[in-house]
Amino acid sequence: MSKFIQKPKEQETQFQKSTQKSTVNPRAKENGDRRPSKGKTASKSAVSPQSPPPSQQKTKASSSPPSGKTAQGKTAKEKTAASAVSEKAAKPKPPSPSKAPPVGKKSPDKKNKAQSPKRPLHRRPWLWAALIAAAGLGGGAAYANYVWHDIESQLPESVEEVMTFTRQKTMTVTASDGTVIQEIGPVTHEELSIAEIPNLVVQAFIASEDRRFLNHDGVDYQGILRASLTNLRSGRIVEGGSTLTQQLSRIVYLNNDRDLWRKLKEIRLAQKVEEEFDKEEILERYLNLVYLGSGAYGIGDAAWVYFGKTVQELEVAEVATLAAITPAPSRYSPLEDPEAAKRRRDRVLEKMRDQGFISPGQAAMAIASPLNLNPQDPKRLSRKVPYFNDYIQDQLPKYLSEEQIAQGGLTIETTIDLQWQQAAEDAVAKAVARYGPTQKFNQGSLVALDPRTGAIKAMVGGSDYNNNDENGKFNRATQAKRQPGSTFKTIVYATAVATGISPNKTVLDAPYVVDGYEPENYNEGYQGYVSLNEALTQSVNVPAVRTLIDVGWTPVIKVAKALGIESELKPTYSLALGASEVTLLELTNAYGTLANEGVHESAHGISRILDTEGNVLHEAKSEDKQAIDQDTANIITWMLQSVVENGTGSNAQLSGRAVAGKTGTSDDFRDLWFVGYIPQLVAGVWLGNDDNSSTEGASSTAATVWNDFMSRVIETVPPEDFPERPNLDGREGSIEAEPLKPEKSYYKSVPKPSQPSRSRSRSSSPSRSSSPSRSSSPSRSSSPSRSSSGSSSSGSAPSQPRSSGSSSPPPSNPQPRQRSTAPRQSAPARQSSPPPRQSAPARQSSPPPRQSAPARQSSPPPSTARPSTPAPAPSSPPAPPQVNKPAPAPAAPAPSAAPPDVTKPPKPTE
Repeated sequence: MSKFIQKPKEQETQFQKSTQKSTVNPRAKENGDRRPSKGKTASKSAVSPQSPPPSQQKTKASSSPPSGKTAQGKTAKEKTAASAVSEKAAKPKPPSPSKAPPVGKKSPDKKNKAQSPKRPLHRRPWLWAALIAAAGLGGGAAYANYVWHDIESQLPESVEEVMTFTRQKTMTVTASDGTVIQEIGPVTHEELSIAEIPNLVVQAFIASEDRRFLNHDGVDYQGILRASLTNLRSGRIVEGGSTLTQQLSRIVYLNNDRDLWRKLKEIRLAQKVEEEFDKEEILERYLNLVYLGSGAYGIGDAAWVYFGKTVQELEVAEVATLAAITPAPSRYSPLEDPEAAKRRRDRVLEKMRDQGFISPGQAAMAIASPLNLNPQDPKRLSRKVPYFNDYIQDQLPKYLSEEQIAQGGLTIETTIDLQWQQAAEDAVAKAVARYGPTQKFNQGSLVALDPRTGAIKAMVGGSDYNNNDENGKFNRATQAKRQPGSTFKTIVYATAVATGISPNKTVLDAPYVVDGYEPENYNEGYQGYVSLNEALTQSVNVPAVRTLIDVGWTPVIKVAKALGIESELKPTYSLALGASEVTLLELTNAYGTLANEGVHESAHGISRILDTEGNVLHEAKSEDKQAIDQDTANIITWMLQSVVENGTGSNAQLSGRAVAGKTGTSDDFRDLWFVGYIPQLVAGVWLGNDDNSSTEGASSTAATVWNDFMSRVIETVPPEDFPERPNLDGREGSIEAEPLKPEKSYYKSVPKPSQPSRSRSRSSSPSRSSSPSRSSSPSRSSSPSRSSSGSSSSGSAPSQPRSSGSSSPPPSNPQPRQRSTAPRQSAPARQSSPPPRQSAPARQSSPPPRQSAPARQSSPPPSTARPSTPAPAPSSPPAPPQVNKPAPAPAAPAPSAAPPDVTKPPKPTE
């Protein structure tokens, strides 16, 4: 500090020496100021006569040492100062400013001007440069401040989303208990905590991507400078300066565009993330979100995709391989370019060695090793309940816009019950494996739902989803439209009961022709007069057609739609026997409406849809739509209980449980059905072949599959009884019947009962559709030359009686059935023996007579008494009931005359 103080004094002494020839400050002289110049005691004009001349003063001043003590203890400098003060006190009045300098003396001012002339300010370049620089710096600072505030305004106030981030175009599907059953899009399947991630993995990523991670506050300025110099030297981008925090910020908030604005936003976001979270939290999120190529998101998925291991099982070379992928996943993925991946891996190993994370020996061994890949599919592609998940994807457009679906980040909460789903998958797989080979079917499907909410609890769309050769991904529960056979009779009788018709009303079960259409029972046997309840229990066909005529097509179709049938239903007589095609889900939903006492709840698999922020985009709501009156629904449930207890659905019986249901079989046994319910659950089963070929089975097999499934799920469902049956007397209808008026309809004579050979002499179409989803042809349902679809359903139980035990298989396949492609012959010549009467000539307009099979010639004559309702035998198929000629009735044909034309169906006695 003393040296710094002395430096200005030395400069002052030299300045005095340089100005000794002038005692007056030239600049002061110009301004009229007579103050002494620097280092002088007084101006020349103020010197007194007694004072030494200026030359002597100069000599004294120059000879005096600049410092040191005199004899009196004062320095020469101090004496000079004191003398100057005294002289100033003696001469206080300054000289006149108008006094000119002595003649002959050159002004020092003029001399100085001649030596260094002054230039005006506007001609000084350095000053302009300084001003421009200052203006540039000021403007740049102002613009930078504006840009920074603009960037800040575009960023989120909080960065908490870093910990809850879900990638765009992702979708998570969960079961009813919250279990993830499918993840779609770029989403991490396996989330790991930082404690589960080995240190070696963390060190590999730090060495590769951010060596100063533990020391910076989100931005590594040294790293940016180093990367810039490296890129300049190479002439291309070979190294990035982004920290792990910057990369995490980019994943969550930004994109991969390479521009200045994105980089500035990334820097600011990284700083905010570092302010909010600690280093361990940042590392955990980064390692779980980073994309590592080949569909792997996060190190957990990547360890599995590339090596088939968990993160904890990875070795040094494998860890380095994963860390090496980060800069360019498509380029450095070992599955895409193994050579480039290995070069990059070796470089990471060298960095790990240089930073002391591994020893030189470890690095050398790892570099010498091959990649040792063991590729695996991403775990999220191993979906649970695949048929149901496909159905959910098909349903999304009903609830969300295309933009919402494309944006992703969705959570789909579904209704599926995984325990019930497993029971359904097991039941279908066991049925196809156990019964399929002998009964000639290779596919099955099952749907179960809660009738009180419409929530789908289980769905199996086929026997093997992954079997592409067998059209495995085709969902036979929701996409395949098949003829429901006799299961549709339930809807016909429900319509009749809703119009006020009693289930005790009797209908004649005998050969019947209406407008050229002739329905037949499965064994071509007839029972005479039966009640509607008995007709449904034994699944006979003629009473169902007669009931359809009594109530009309339009009411039946309206009731079917209200119950839950969505497919097209054609107004034909064969509609009563299930000729119009439906899906298993539709049919099951319709039965669920009956189980819910007539209140319809649409079948659905999605309960809620949430966006990335947890906002509810859709939520299933109860419809509470009364599709059919409560009394009608409860009466039909009572009738369907009789089907299970005493009729064709006996294989569906559950110990200690009330069960209602109905079997169904389409023409030539192509489709085998059973749909049944308990108060809290309804389920439907279908068995058959995708190419629509005939089977050798029966609907009793479908009932067995239903029983297998329900026996497992009812363990979690408390027992509950159905509502009591309403009073059947004096009921009034809730809907109006619209009876049909056929052009020609009549009963024919009752033929002799035939043996229960289950012969398939009915005509079949010359060619069968190979598409799993078939469209019904109008000719199939109304042609008089073939029996209606569903006519064979009534024989399922007598042909294959239920054996003891719900898990025992149905009896072995029945006798081979004869198939004929010839058109069906009319009934008058069906008897092998000469008929007791000749048909009137007017009756010859029917199709040519069909020749009966030789086995028909030995059939026994009719018995003299009407039999009771047949029940399934425990071991062998029972003989068909021997039918006595019905009591005389207006519609019954006379024994010796041709049957009269009937333009309106007769009204049998109840």
